[in-house]
Amino acid sequence: MRPACASCCHLGQQDAQASRGRSRSGTIARMPNLLDAIIQEPSRPAQAAVIWLHGLGASGHDFAPIPPELALPEDLPVRFVFPHAPERPVTINMGAVMRAWYDIKSLGGDQPDEAGIRASEQQVRALIAREVQRGIPATRIVLAGFSQGGAIAIHTGLRYPERLAGIMVLSAYLPLAETLASERAAANGSTPVLLAHGQSDPMVPLTFAQATRAHLEALGIRVEWHEYPMAHQVCGQELQHIGTWLRRVLAREA
Repeated sequence: MRPACASCCHLGQQDAQASRGRSRSGTIARMPNLLDAIIQEPSRPAQAAVIWLHGLGASGHDFAPIPPELALPEDLPVRFVFPHAPERPVTINMGAVMRAWYDIKSLGGDQPDEAGIRASEQQVRALIAREVQRGIPATRIVLAGFSQGGAIAIHTGLRYPERLAGIMVLSAYLPLAETLASERAAANGSTPVLLAHGQSDPMVPLTFAQATRAHLEALGIRVEWHEYPMAHQVCGQELQHIGTWLRRVLAREA
């Protein structure tokens, strides 16, 4: 059954030059040799972390208001990390400079920016390592992302050498799919993967996500799949499903 989406909230592009300092949505942390990020600490010492990557042209601010809507229990203190992608020219946007995890040269994705994708993979690995250094084991870290950020999340998560708690992919697709079979990490062969997508997404067509699902399942990777009557955005029911999924994947490693 295809779930209905009662109320949708669109997450559009945000100012790539957001001011630094404290904000209602968290603390903007500048970490040496790491991407700048908005870090939201729970009221109790964190026992898990979610690293959530934004989409093309947005910033870490895009999803910073979301955690309270996930209704996570107080006995599951989670640190949320919302990094800002580097600024770079994006070919499909006439070379305009914006925050992007990699360049996009065509709508069909038939000319992937492999160098950019792999560079972002390393930057995300560094963020994971930072959380491990702060006392959160990899098995308590969820890698999440929307659109281009979701592409980096699934690319990085399935290749990461230590088991993660989960990989959440929203309105995105699997880049460099042809290399996954040889590069995938055995440690994350059974890691929970959530794929969620809009049925009328004009930016990343539903068929891209369906192809990603088929490719993963052909490799024996189990996928939790949700689709919604929405475009390139997130909606209320999707956030409910995300909250439920996070409670489950983090509880299983508690």
